[in-house]
Amino acid sequence: MRLLLIEDDPMIGESMEEVLRRENYAVDWVRDGDSGLLALRQDVYDLVLLDLGLPQKQGMQVLRQYRAHGGATPILIVTARDATASRVEGLDGGADDYLVKPFEVDELLARIRALLRRGKPQHQAVVNYRGLQMDMAAHVASLDGAPLHLPAREFAVLRALLDTPGKVVSKSQLEDRIYGWGEEIGSNAIDVYIHHLRKKLGTGFIQNIRGVGYKLSAA
Repeated sequence: MRLLLIEDDPMIGESMEEVLRRENYAVDWVRDGDSGLLALRQDVYDLVLLDLGLPQKQGMQVLRQYRAHGGATPILIVTARDATASRVEGLDGGADDYLVKPFEVDELLARIRALLRRGKPQHQAVVNYRGLQMDMAAHVASLDGAPLHLPAREFAVLRALLDTPGKVVSKSQLEDRIYGWGEEIGSNAIDVYIHHLRKKLGTGFIQNIRGVGYKLSAA
């Protein structure tokens, strides 16, 4: 899953980025409100972590503008502003949750998991397809009722294919879904993940459309 972190404090940002990537989230980190809105136009994120005290454009402005333009990605405000009025303003302004700094890492991760279980309106929390069941928030999967071990990257690739079953997804689109900015991408990394998935799901489960990308087979 891909998260957008909008945080101007370098120490806090580096720490959060490290924690989230250790939990196998792909993370893009921007340091001001304008860059945050620009990144949100890509509409590739599963969750946004938003600070309020940002340069160029304050966090509440980012939140209101994003929601005003129909943005539906869950947003978790993470801020040092602990006044009740700030909480009310944030939640009324369109945030899905509000966490005050300093916080325990376990609580941050629990709130992220809770928001991801809700997901975007067009996404299901649990998806079933040809005997495959995937719980998107819990990161667990099974095939015909048997537990399926999927490392984070393989899970992310399969999830991207499940978002549009039957439609071709290019290699570059898959890379965008599972890697954050600045992460090194091997030239054949996606091919390797697909190879491993085919061994676990059966060779006919994922089709290779030569020169275009991959898609899930219909039967």
